[in-house]
Amino acid sequence: MSGLLALLDDVAALAKLAAAQVDDVAAQAGRVGVKVAGSVIDDTAKAGAKSLGVVIDDTAVTPKYVQNLPAARELPIVWKIARGSVFNKLVILLPAALLLDTFAPWLMTPLLMLGGAYLCFEGAEKVAHLFSSHEEDHGDEPRTLDAAKLEEERVAGAIKTDFILSAEIMTIALAAIEAQGVVTRGIVLALVAIGITALVYGAVALLVKMDDAGLKLAQIGRLSATRAFGRGLVKAMPRIMNVISTVGTAAMLWVGGQIVTHGLAVIGFGAISHFIESVAANAAHFVGAGEAAVEWIVTAALDGVFGLALGLALNPLVGRVFVPAFKLLRGKA
Repeated sequence: MSGLLALLDDVAALAKLAAAQVDDVAAQAGRVGVKVAGSVIDDTAKAGAKSLGVVIDDTAVTPKYVQNLPAARELPIVWKIARGSVFNKLVILLPAALLLDTFAPWLMTPLLMLGGAYLCFEGAEKVAHLFSSHEEDHGDEPRTLDAAKLEEERVAGAIKTDFILSAEIMTIALAAIEAQGVVTRGIVLALVAIGITALVYGAVALLVKMDDAGLKLAQIGRLSATRAFGRGLVKAMPRIMNVISTVGTAAMLWVGGQIVTHGLAVIGFGAISHFIESVAANAAHFVGAGEAAVEWIVTAALDGVFGLALGLALNPLVGRVFVPAFKLLRGKA
């Protein structure tokens, strides 16, 4: 009987030991899980903050694609562009960025420079159109073109531009991630992609529907001040959208020029980048007050000027060489 009791005591001791081990494992797993989750959240916040400048550019660029289109089609168009943006980021750019980062990191800079050159070309083309006579009737575009065809072209153009800006966002975000491991980096990039897309196109949806909100206020507002505010909002929105469209074009040139000058510096041709930095630093030192802000403004302006010059140089090259060559190849295919 005493032997049986001793055996039971040993079994109970083993059970206690096993329970203690399970508790230790659970505690360790919990600490590791919290640490990993904290690292992912921290990296996501850092990556999102790093790419905030391009997010602002993306938000400014997109509203111009719904200008002069029926109000009922504004939100559906924004939704189409947002879906295309998510596809760009998650299906194409995320795996491509991870593969390049792992196997061919040296390709990242040349590919980004190509994207930057495209932004410069598109921005310069829009600037050139402002001074061409055949653009005088641009405001009648929806009445002279098939609405469905115009919407399709606008969405395709917006998604194409979004691809370039998204590539810049994903690259900046990837460079800001401190965590190691493909899975963790992929999770952080996916979170950044989804969060930034929601931020950008949520803001765009609000912008393009502000005139409808103003009209509603003007119609149902209980106070005269509310109705007056609504009427003022309706009257102001076309001008606001034109300003945003102008900011979007400037953003293309600024971001594109910045990408190209930075890329040139990375591959060993830093004269332009160093010149811009020197001029900006001297301007900030000369002004004295608000040096950081002045330096940023001058840098952005010079990047934009370089982007405009590059885009204008590319314009005839694309129109007379690349486009005919592409049409010829497509015809043969």
